[in-house]
Amino acid sequence: MAHIIVFGNEKGGSGKSTTAMHILTALLRCDFKVGVVDLDLRQRTLGRYIENRREYVSKNNVALPLPQLAKMVSVDANDAHSGDETKLIAFQEVILTLDEAHDFIVVDCAGSHSALAELAHAMADTLVTPMNDSFVDFDLLARIDPQTTAVLGPSVYSEMVWEARKARAQTGAPSIDWVVTRNRVGAQNMHNKRKVGMALKDLSRRIGFRLASGFSDRVVFRELFPHGLTLLDIKDVGGAPLSISNVAARQEVRSLLAELQLPGVTVTF
Repeated sequence: MAHIIVFGNEKGGSGKSTTAMHILTALLRCDFKVGVVDLDLRQRTLGRYIENRREYVSKNNVALPLPQLAKMVSVDANDAHSGDETKLIAFQEVILTLDEAHDFIVVDCAGSHSALAELAHAMADTLVTPMNDSFVDFDLLARIDPQTTAVLGPSVYSEMVWEARKARAQTGAPSIDWVVTRNRVGAQNMHNKRKVGMALKDLSRRIGFRLASGFSDRVVFRELFPHGLTLLDIKDVGGAPLSISNVAARQEVRSLLAELQLPGVTVTF
C-alpha cells in the first residue's frame, strides 16, 4: 500500500504547499512514484504548482520528474450542491486509485477545517504540520498562559488530530506519525524564538508529535512557484550556479526529508 503523507494546518500562510512540493519532488528524485491530491478545492496552490511544472517541462523541453496529480472530477468547489458527502466519497475513490500504482500519496489540505480535512488526517500515515515560528501559529496547537507561556492545554487543531488518531485506531491501522515543522525561523528576535521552541518541546511531549526543522523565509521559494520548480531542480534547468543561500535552502529540504523518516527513503540528492 502507498504511504500517505498529509500536509495539514488550519491556518493559511504557513508554507504548507511549498513544503509539500519540495518533499514530493525529493521523493521523485529518490525514484519513488508519487501521487498527489490537492484538497484545497478553491485555491489549489499545490495543484497549480504542479500544473506550472508540467507547462515548464513542455515549453522548455527539459526532463524533470513529475508526480501524478489526481483530480476529484465529481467535485466542483464553487457548486453549492456539492456537499461534504460527495467530496468524501470522491476523495476515497481518488486514494484507492492512486494506491494501486504509487509508493507515496501526498495530500495537501486547505487552511481551514472541514469534514474532508478530518478524513484526510485520519488516513495519514505521516502528518506534517508546518507552522510559522510565532505564538500566533502556536495558538492553533495549544493555549498558553500569556504571562509564563506555559502550555494550558491543546487547541482546536490538536483536538482534531486527536480525533483523527482515535478514528484511525478503530480501524486497527498503525498510529499517525505527527511531525510539526518550524518554518520561517528568523535569526533575529532570539528571545521569542527560544520561547516558542521551549513551548513546542513541552507540547510535543504532552500531545505526541515530533519536531523537525522547516524552511527559512527565502525569496527563492516564491520565485520558483510560477515555473513549477523547486530548489532541487535548479541545476537541471540551466540556470545560474546555486548561491550560498540556495545551497543552504537545498540542505533544509534534505534535512526535512531525513527527519520525516519515511519508509524506505534514503536521501540520495
